Amino acid sequence: MTNPLAGLFKARRKEAARPTLYAPGMRLCGEYLAAQGDPPTPRHTALTRAIGVFAAALDTPSADPFDALLRVGERALEAGGDDGLGLALGVAGTATRIRQRSRGAWRLRGLALDGLGRDDEALQCYERHLTLLQDNAAAQEVVRRIDTLRRRRACLEAALALFPQAGSPSRDLLGRPTAITEREFAAYVRARVAEHGVADPAVRRLLELYGRYRQLVERTAMPDPLLGGSTPIGVGDLRGLIEGRTVCLVPGAEDVAGSALGTEIDRYDLVVRCDSYRIHAEDTGERTGLHAVSLRGDAPWDGPAWTQPAGVRLVFGDPAAKWRRATRQRLVPGAQEHVGDASLRRPLTDPALLGEDGWNTAATTAFTVLRLLDFLDVSPRLDLIGFGLPGRLRPGEAEWVMDHATHVDDSKMRIALR
Repeated sequence: MTNPLAGLFKARRKEAARPTLYAPGMRLCGEYLAAQGDPPTPRHTALTRAIGVFAAALDTPSADPFDALLRVGERALEAGGDDGLGLALGVAGTATRIRQRSRGAWRLRGLALDGLGRDDEALQCYERHLTLLQDNAAAQEVVRRIDTLRRRRACLEAALALFPQAGSPSRDLLGRPTAITEREFAAYVRARVAEHGVADPAVRRLLELYGRYRQLVERTAMPDPLLGGSTPIGVGDLRGLIEGRTVCLVPGAEDVAGSALGTEIDRYDLVVRCDSYRIHAEDTGERTGLHAVSLRGDAPWDGPAWTQPAGVRLVFGDPAAKWRRATRQRLVPGAQEHVGDASLRRPLTDPALLGEDGWNTAATTAFTVLRLLDFLDVSPRLDLIGFGLPGRLRPGEAEWVMDHATHVDDSKMRIALR
């Protein structure tokens, strides 16, 4: 006979265990926030918000805080720096202890270790992620990264094999953090050049391997430089692609949770989404016509690849060198039909485009793409859905939106600019 109270007791045990399971992650978040300056820098704003969502999920019995924990790790990766990467690694460690078969947790752990230069450990986590995924085609970013790390190690092994008489200290190059390996590998190369001269065939081969290694450190190997046929577009091309089309800008799934607006959102000709986002068809819709992302952190090229399918992908960032490197490493062949070129990388401040005073690189992605679409002025309908709550836009951005709004419909979470 089934015990009618069994389910209740099981739920209560799970609820009681929740604080213990997630306590290490919450402690790491608290330590991170305590170490930040006041006020927080723009690159930490999204991370701080994600930590708040995670904390709220812990006190909501109906919520699953695991996804919120992974989102904290993703935002920490975007924030960058040793502190952000350290938090991402700690969060990933908590996540893999809670759910040992979580594909997302192992991927997050690999990315954090990779960013910290711990190649061998990152490789193990990436391989664990692929084993759980069982579909390499769905993880092109991880497959490319595994290939890059293996090729880097192969360069080191081949270089050390050229001069076996050089002594054991050189063997320490393998399995050490990338920053240390780079420095010691360079010293090893200089020593061999000084000892044997550049005319020595083995030295020439060593220099070739060192150059290849440095190239693989600087950027992930790219099997398809043409990105599967993606077409670069400029301002004029973008204008032509959106002319006469109705457009709506939608935030992340948590911002429209429970709205049941998915069907209505998908009726727009062009649905715009920003940064990392999740699809919940009933609330967010399923289509993505334009995906806009902003590069954040000191090393934006180390962030997750943009694997979400999109018609157009716009990447905002400055300076140009970081933008070029990040787009090269994070764009995925076949994931988009069109890619914004350098003329679209900083539309708010570029004097050749908007060139408006008052906006800077800290502007939110949502406002940047919204202001660009409004400036082009070729859409008969331009709406924001789910941006009415505080914090979705910065105060100055929200003020601009409300000054230019033609209609506000709170019941549909809609702000219309046309």
